[in-house]
Amino acid sequence: MAVRAVRGAVQLDRDESDHMGVRVSGLICAVLRRNRLTPTDLISVWFTATPDLHSDFPAAAARELGIVDVPLICAQEMEVEGAMPRVVRILAHVETDLARDEVQHVYLGAASALRKDIAQ
Repeated sequence: MAVRAVRGAVQLDRDESDHMGVRVSGLICAVLRRNRLTPTDLISVWFTATPDLHSDFPAAAARELGIVDVPLICAQEMEVEGAMPRVVRILAHVETDLARDEVQHVYLGAASALRKDIAQ
């Protein structure tokens, strides 16, 4: 069993708590599903949000999914001119038998443009 890092991102249409919850939950579920993981495989998850998002903590979506015994933390992304707006990113540390090159990083919707080199 190895420790791996899985990246992901999703862009929100608007800064509303319910909308953030739906989009971030979808991202978390996609990361788990595509990498054949369960919540018990999670070690920790970093969430970042662009400075234009402040309606809720992205980690709240994980708690709503029942991920309650995993350390979660939220931070704000750097404000860079021309950066994609309304984006939540995750960096999940997981225990898995997947080789590093088998890990599927998940960039949903328009966020797939952020990392075309690793987006699945």
